Amino acid sequence: MSITFAQLGVPDSIVGALAHRGITEPFEIQAATLADALAGRDVCGRAPTGSGKTLAFGIPLIVGFERAQPKRPRALVLAPTRELAEQIHAELATFSGPVRIGVVYGGVGYGPQLDSLRKGVDVLVACPGRLEDLIEQGAVSLADVGQVVLDEADRMADMGFIPAVRRLLDQTADDRQTLLFSATLDGDVAVITKQYQRDPVRHEVGLETPDITEATHVFWKVTKPDRVEATAQAISAVRPAIVFCRTRHGSDKVAKQLGRLGVKAAAIHGGRSQSQRTRALDSFSRGSVQVMVATDVAARGIHVDGVAAVIHYDPPEDHKTYVHRSGRTARAGNSGVVISLLQPEQVSEAKRLQRQLGLNEPFTRPEIESLRDLAPTLADAPPRKPARKRANERSSTSERRDSSEPRKKARRKARKRDTHANQRANGERSSEAVPSKSEQNGASISGENARARRRARRAHLQTSANN
Repeated sequence: MSITFAQLGVPDSIVGALAHRGITEPFEIQAATLADALAGRDVCGRAPTGSGKTLAFGIPLIVGFERAQPKRPRALVLAPTRELAEQIHAELATFSGPVRIGVVYGGVGYGPQLDSLRKGVDVLVACPGRLEDLIEQGAVSLADVGQVVLDEADRMADMGFIPAVRRLLDQTADDRQTLLFSATLDGDVAVITKQYQRDPVRHEVGLETPDITEATHVFWKVTKPDRVEATAQAISAVRPAIVFCRTRHGSDKVAKQLGRLGVKAAAIHGGRSQSQRTRALDSFSRGSVQVMVATDVAARGIHVDGVAAVIHYDPPEDHKTYVHRSGRTARAGNSGVVISLLQPEQVSEAKRLQRQLGLNEPFTRPEIESLRDLAPTLADAPPRKPARKRANERSSTSERRDSSEPRKKARRKARKRDTHANQRANGERSSEAVPSKSEQNGASISGENARARRRARRAHLQTSANN
């Protein structure tokens, strides 16, 4: 019999909130770490992306909270990307009860974040760059922070955030509890553990790197001009898909080119505003677009179930990047396809990459029919929605904004139809004649002249109808 949240020491209020969302049994990383974290011990947890770490550290933060003073949070969660920070914030809010959850990250205005900090935030979720900026402005102090979470610490290291993380940790309480979660625990992550955690309990679950052997890997030889067409054909055979490009400009360009070929695509990269990135991710998750075109950095921290294919439009920088990209498909026991588009001069490097990964796949011309046989069928493909633990990840503000757009468009169309109908009824516009400039300004002309004009127009329309 599997262990329950209640048996791990989770309060009934949180158990009930989780059960309301259909979460009744802890994931492996949650079962391994919750008891120690709830007991106040430092925890060093290794688990792959998408394994349920948010609940593993979020529940102890909510259970152990103390009411914070304005601008002085009591707990801090550091995350590498805006998307991940927003997802953590939304996830914690689903079971936080009276605990006030705040989130700060770059790419958006300061106003709402400053207002939230002034009112008081008990648990603050933050990206390192924006948090340091707010500290310099005097908008927030970390002196009262007694619990710190470093989520996806390896990715913060990859993105160069470790110096900022050190500076931030140095500003928190000396007797804090530090929870660190990462897909790997070596390199800079090991240094952080040694210097900033006290006798941490170490828990490791799952594979250290994503298991890409569950996916089917194909390597297509194409010329540079043919890559977009090959991508569109691949998507016609298997979708939804994530297409990886190396640059922001390349992502935008590929998304537009796919659109011209009838493929609904959304680009996501660091050059886009946070609202644009949120809408793109939401559209892809809901299935209103078939493809998300992304850069490597922007895609970090994004977790969407049911991705049927990954396409390497531009070759990955190295085998680790290939593994990270490819791990977006064939997840949780589902099948998937990984497609590499290679120009002739890139084949030799791809062969070396295969050797590093233990792959031995042929290099062929694009074979769409074979791809249809390999790929999960559209009917059998799992539904595209955020993972269970991410079910309520979108913030309420984003939801209101996105859901209101169709209504706004409908109202604009209705107003336009009503305006045209009124204009036709008043004789100010017709398909047979274009009103003169003086007629357009008829409201300023005397009533008698306006009536005379309308009589003349009706006569003109009657003559046109008779002819």
